[in-house]
Amino acid sequence: MTAQLIDGNALSRQLRTQVAERVSALKAQGLTPGLAVILVGENPASQVYVRNKVKACEDTGMHSVLEKYEASMTESELLARVEALNNDPSIHGILVQLPLPAHMDAQKVIEAISPAKDVDGFHIASAGALMTGMAGFWPCTPYGCMKMLESIGYSLKGKHAVVIGRSNIVGKPMALMLLQQNATVTICHSATPDLKAMTLQADVIVAAVGKRNVLTADMVKPGAVVLDVGMNRDEAGKLCGDVDFDGVRQVASYITPVPGGVGPMTITMLMVNTLESAERALAA
Repeated sequence: MTAQLIDGNALSRQLRTQVAERVSALKAQGLTPGLAVILVGENPASQVYVRNKVKACEDTGMHSVLEKYEASMTESELLARVEALNNDPSIHGILVQLPLPAHMDAQKVIEAISPAKDVDGFHIASAGALMTGMAGFWPCTPYGCMKMLESIGYSLKGKHAVVIGRSNIVGKPMALMLLQQNATVTICHSATPDLKAMTLQADVIVAAVGKRNVLTADMVKPGAVVLDVGMNRDEAGKLCGDVDFDGVRQVASYITPVPGGVGPMTITMLMVNTLESAERALAA
């Protein structure tokens, strides 16, 4: 068996076309969805991510504002900018690019964002909404993973899903989303004594720890679906995920590549969340 690829680039293009159509419909009613992105400091990876987010906004017809600040900016100055954007009716989504400089409390800054504009889905109110099954914004990376499963027509009902990783950004929300779709969910992490024993039971595996080759072919049940959220570099400096792609591809039924898998979907779901925020503002 050779696994079929779940192409994140192709699915992203499809979803962004739908977003652009909905943006046009909103513009016809006099409302342009707006996303504000705040970047503090000169982190090279953050600069790339921010550039891609702003471009995605423009490609779908949204209004985007990019605010760049020196790393010397004070926390109180940043909080004041967030508050100003909270009160700006032309902005429907606010994203503060992480990581922030060490002198800033990232959680405090995230909590300062209005839950109605928390399109990253990191606010405690968004986490609570996901936990209780209420309307809110889902974190973009696990949300993208769910869309990928949906794109292959995969029913999670009664399936065993194993999530490797317990971060607030991917692992925990991923587990809750899978649970909402009636999967039986196991969360594994660095203190799990026998990871292989867990993953061999899984119908679906989501690898999200940021560690190369954490999942190898001998750890995967034949026919399992494998989603690779990892973003690492190999010895040659080439981008790779958490999964031993070449090996696992011979065992799984579906697999996401790195690059070109979950990555593009993260930014696409940010567009979806921003659009939905604007639609809610119009309906309010």
